[in-house]
Amino acid sequence: MLKIASAPEEIRGVTLMTWWNGDGAAEVLAHAGSAILLARASSNESLAEMSRRGDDDKALTILCRTLTALHRPRYVPPPSNLPRLGEWFRDLTRLASTDSLLARGSAVADDLLVSSRDEVVLHGDMHHENVLCFGNRGWLAIDPKGIIGERGYDYANIFRNPDCHTALAPGRFDARVEHVSVEAHLDPDRLLRWIIAHAALSSAWSMEDGRRPDGSLTVLEVALNKLATSEHRPR
Repeated sequence: MLKIASAPEEIRGVTLMTWWNGDGAAEVLAHAGSAILLARASSNESLAEMSRRGDDDKALTILCRTLTALHRPRYVPPPSNLPRLGEWFRDLTRLASTDSLLARGSAVADDLLVSSRDEVVLHGDMHHENVLCFGNRGWLAIDPKGIIGERGYDYANIFRNPDCHTALAPGRFDARVEHVSVEAHLDPDRLLRWIIAHAALSSAWSMEDGRRPDGSLTVLEVALNKLATSEHRPR
């Protein structure tokens, strides 16, 4: 599969795919400048359909294990052109005053960024359509955005996908938080805060693009309500 990147984040993605060198990501067969030739997925099996047909836990496990592979240390230093996660959240800060939910999400994001831990090279756009089946090589990631930040951020986008109907089915959100926190060895409350921060950021991006952020705002509200419940739970 040949991909020619044009946007800056896509060009960073080309560099990042080359750096990963097929470990957790699709194999790079050749690259030059902004062009990259990737191995093609050998199966039509889809994580999105897996979740929709009731095998959501299996899909979540695959996504988490893919991220574990991507996040592990490398001997070669990462690309030098990767921005830090805080730069992305400037878009949320700019729009936070326009919506009370965004303001609450922005406050959570600020606290996370100030207390950042476990920083790694992030995929930046992890969801069901960006992990494909490559037969004997297993499930591998494609289309990274490339950024440096706390690894918990990379799991947050999963909670809006493959669609809100599936992600927010009765009981599913709570089950997902528990499943991902165990599989990824993440503190569940901090994971919940990253879900809030990411949903707020995604909503801000949609607003800037002139699109309705209904799905992201719904996830944001659900996560904020769960966090409030968690904070008032007896310890």
